[in-house]
Amino acid sequence: MNYENLLISIEEKIATVTINRPTKLNALNKATISDLSKAIKLLGKNDDVRVIILTGFGEKAFVAGADISEFANYTIIEGAQLAAEGQEKLFDHIENLKKPVIAAVNGFALGGGLELAMACHFRVASDNAKMGLPEVTLGLIPGYGGTQRLPQLVGKGRAMEMIMTAAMISAEEAKQYGLVNHVVPQSELLAFTTTIAQKIIKNAPFAINKAIKAINANYKDGKDGFETEIKSFGKCFGTQDFKEGTTAFLEKRKAEFTGK
Repeated sequence: MNYENLLISIEEKIATVTINRPTKLNALNKATISDLSKAIKLLGKNDDVRVIILTGFGEKAFVAGADISEFANYTIIEGAQLAAEGQEKLFDHIENLKKPVIAAVNGFALGGGLELAMACHFRVASDNAKMGLPEVTLGLIPGYGGTQRLPQLVGKGRAMEMIMTAAMISAEEAKQYGLVNHVVPQSELLAFTTTIAQKIIKNAPFAINKAIKAINANYKDGKDGFETEIKSFGKCFGTQDFKEGTTAFLEKRKAEFTGK
């Protein structure tokens, strides 16, 4: 498919999705959210893709926020609908995707941009990255899951401070907080993130899927994470990948996983 605001490449089972609105610092508008929703769904079903890397075009911004001009005159009902649709179509979908999605944060990740990065399974940042949730400066709060995912990642107190002060933090501060896993030079960001993706694709896809599901269950109301883990653990025993993995281990060779 052709996308208005995305660039997509697939190489050696790794899909790189680049948000391409450089004149707007890759800000999220309705068209971009729609593009991302469609692209992530298609890549999720593509057997030639094992890992997705999500990044922004250029060296200034991952996503510098939402396109404020689109919702400046919204009503209460329209505002709630905007948040609900965005969460369902994109942010929650990424979080629960069966395949790992890694955010390569290549600059500003503000507002909806940081929320998008937090919806990914983990984050790698360039050393020039700046992150924050400045919505209260507009008379709003984060609406794409930021009030939920940020405390999960950095703790309640830090999340409260970041959201209420609207302050930006540096990449190194984000690493100290646990918001990102790694900080690397801008020029090395995609190569470094790709190296992590290559490590992931050596492992059993079904098991990766179940690991994502079990980890996420711990953060959802009404879900018993331990019970989800037990059931997911059991299901792994019914796969060809389990037989291949254990046989390869006993035969002292590298496993060749198929995802079945």
